[in-house]
Amino acid sequence: MRIRGFAPSTPCWAELTSADSAGAAGFYAELFGWELDGDRFLLQGRAVAGLGRAGTGRPEGWVTYLADTHLESTAERINAAYGRSLTWPQERAGARSAIVADASGAIFGLWQSAGFAGTQLRGEPGTMAWSDLLTDDVPAATAFYGAVFGWSLTTEFGSGEWLTEAHDSVAGVIPGRPGARWQPSFQVTDTAAVIDKCGSLGGRVIAGPMEMGLGSYVEILDPFGAAFAVTAPVERPVELSVAYNDIIGMELTYGG
Repeated sequence: MRIRGFAPSTPCWAELTSADSAGAAGFYAELFGWELDGDRFLLQGRAVAGLGRAGTGRPEGWVTYLADTHLESTAERINAAYGRSLTWPQERAGARSAIVADASGAIFGLWQSAGFAGTQLRGEPGTMAWSDLLTDDVPAATAFYGAVFGWSLTTEFGSGEWLTEAHDSVAGVIPGRPGARWQPSFQVTDTAAVIDKCGSLGGRVIAGPMEMGLGSYVEILDPFGAAFAVTAPVERPVELSVAYNDIIGMELTYGG
C-alpha cells in the first residue's frame, strides 16, 4: 500500500546508521529484497528505509523517526521534559530532521517533511510495520511522551500501545528491557524463513519467535550489531456459529 503522508508524532521513517554501509546494504538487500539508491532503501521503486553513516549524535543502529511539523518547538518540549537534543535540525532531501533522546536515553528522530514524508510503502513484506519502545522504566516513558506528544499508554489489547490524543494507536512499548531504545519492526511473510536466511547472512536472533498482538515477532541483530525486529501475521481460523433459535427468528422476520 502506497503512503503519502503521516500525522504528527507518528512513526514515519526508519534509518540505519552503520560504519559499514556497503556491508549493511548487502545484508538487507538479501534479507528483504531492498535496493539502495543513494541514502535510501527502495522496494518496488519506493523508499522504505534510510541508510547513513554513524557520527556525532548519530550512533550505529536503527533510528525511528516521528513525523513533526516544527522541529525547534518539539525540541524545546523534549528538553523541558528532561530529554536531550543530540543534533541540530539538518536539511535533508525533501525533509528536515533532528536526533533526540527521551528522559531515559532512548534515541529517536524527528522528521519534518518538505516534500518527502517518509516511507512510501506499508502493509507489504519488506516494509516498516511498527515501532516499539523497549524500556525498564515505563512510568518515566509515560510521563515523557505524554508531556512531549500528548501520548497515553494502554494495555487494553494485551500489550502496551501508545495512543495519540485522538486515541489512535501509533507505537508499542515492551517493558522490562534494560537500556531504553526504540526498535523498528519490518513485515515479512514467514518469520521462520527469515530466521534461517538471517543466520546464513551472518545475523542472529536475540529474542523470539513469540506471539505479539496478531503476529509472530522476532528480534534480530544484523551482522554489524544493529537490532531490529520482523513480524509476520498469524492466520487464525474464524468459526461462525448461529443458534437454531436465531435462524428461526430470522426466518420469521424476513421470511414472512
